Amino acid sequence: MGKNTFREMTINDYERILSLWQRTSGIGLSDADSRDGIQTFLKRNSGLSFICEQGKQLIGTILCGHDGRRGYIYHLAVDEKYRKQGIGNILTQKSLDALHQISIAKCHLFVYRDNKVAELFYNRMGWQKRTTLDIFSKDV
Repeated sequence: MGKNTFREMTINDYERILSLWQRTSGIGLSDADSRDGIQTFLKRNSGLSFICEQGKQLIGTILCGHDGRRGYIYHLAVDEKYRKQGIGNILTQKSLDALHQISIAKCHLFVYRDNKVAELFYNRMGWQKRTTLDIFSKDV
């Protein structure tokens, strides 16, 4: 096992990030995850999204943003071969710390109902499942 390094996500990481997201079950991708979409997102949410690398290999990502009031985690992914090493915990904490630094006091995330791996992960980290809300979406 090599040394893991963590750093802020940049658009130059896009191809490797997309590859990890595409091969990670439970990650839902849309047109918003295009290169242009992610570039715009990272500019608007500077300093909130991170990657983990081992050598030159990308092994984890977290995509995080905010609306000025609440933080949102969109994509947390750790390569299956590198799970159970605390990488997801570290990535999540880095984003939460960055949100705290800009006075965002609460963060939400979205998990598909059938993604039991993610549900267990977030439960272990102390996240609380909201059962009083439903999400409505509409293309604009």
